[in-house]
Amino acid sequence: QVQLVESGGGLVQAGGSLRLSCAASGRTFSRYVTGWFRQAPGKEREFVAAINWRGGNSYYTDSAKGRFTISRDNAGNTVYLQMNSLKPEDTAIYYCAAACYSGSYYVTGCYNYWGQGTQVTVSS
Repeated sequence: QVQLVESGGGLVQAGGSLRLSCAASGRTFSRYVTGWFRQAPGKEREFVAAINWRGGNSYYTDSAKGRFTISRDNAGNTVYLQMNSLKPEDTAIYYCAAACYSGSYYVTGCYNYWGQGTQVTVSS
């Protein structure tokens, strides 16, 4: 079992930054993909970014490229999402997801564990 706890959300003005954290317990993040998704009111949950632990490769949705950076700590138990140049359309609940073993890192169904989410609100 893996327990995921997100933190770092909040209210920020457009153009500002936030750093989200996802702390894992129960198992480390090694050997599988860990991702960040978000869900805005009335919309489906969508992929934001993912990191492949084995190769250290990272993946981003087009809207996140150049603004967001996913990373992990050396111990392997915390994954971060640095979000810069935030826009009002980034407003959503952000979820950490773990244990995707296939290449379908952008699909919610690939992940076996989810955190409870952290709210990010960007004001204009």
